Amino acid sequence: MYNYPKQDLNEKLVEYIEKNIFPQYDLNEEGHNINHIITVINHAFDIAKNYNIDINILYTVVAYHDIAHHIDKDKHEKISADIMYKDLNLSTFFNKEELNTIKYAIEDHRASSSKIPRSIYGKIVSAADKNLTLKDAILRTYFYTKKHSPEYNTDEKIFDRIYEHLSEKFGENGYAKIYIKDEKFDNFKKEIIELLKNKDNFYKVVKHTIKNYV
Repeated sequence: MYNYPKQDLNEKLVEYIEKNIFPQYDLNEEGHNINHIITVINHAFDIAKNYNIDINILYTVVAYHDIAHHIDKDKHEKISADIMYKDLNLSTFFNKEELNTIKYAIEDHRASSSKIPRSIYGKIVSAADKNLTLKDAILRTYFYTKKHSPEYNTDEKIFDRIYEHLSEKFGENGYAKIYIKDEKFDNFKKEIIELLKNKDNFYKVVKHTIKNYV
């Protein structure tokens, strides 16, 4: 359920995106489906409260940021940006400079990128795209692994992969970095770092989370 200020956005823009863009997320696996997009929009607008930004630009960045994940997961940020940029309908709502801002922010959102996002929009969406709960982190990794890594063909292998991935991403020296203040992410990272210290307890949480969802 959305809790961003939908009523303050351009009504026609929202209508276009909800009817034409959001349905395309049905092509992605569960970790990058429309529920993820709504979660990121909510989080992005929560972060953006402290900044003077154009909320229609921010909304559009998030709406398109993972649209190409089913096409090529490894290059999805570039392809998603291109899909947005080639969408001629958006010229109704944004000028050339604004479309470039949206494009760059989509390209810059990926957690594994070593480059600092080029604008405040890229920084906000990069931060908002991070997990905020253990449940989300576990389930997104679980569904991603099930779809893209068939070699992890037993529960034990999948659980090992979840531990490995979340350690690499959110551990003490994890690659997931943010370039803007986000207290919710800071709290989440403290929680997951503590849990990762005990592999047996981590596995218990993973098993319980998956059992109660799948």
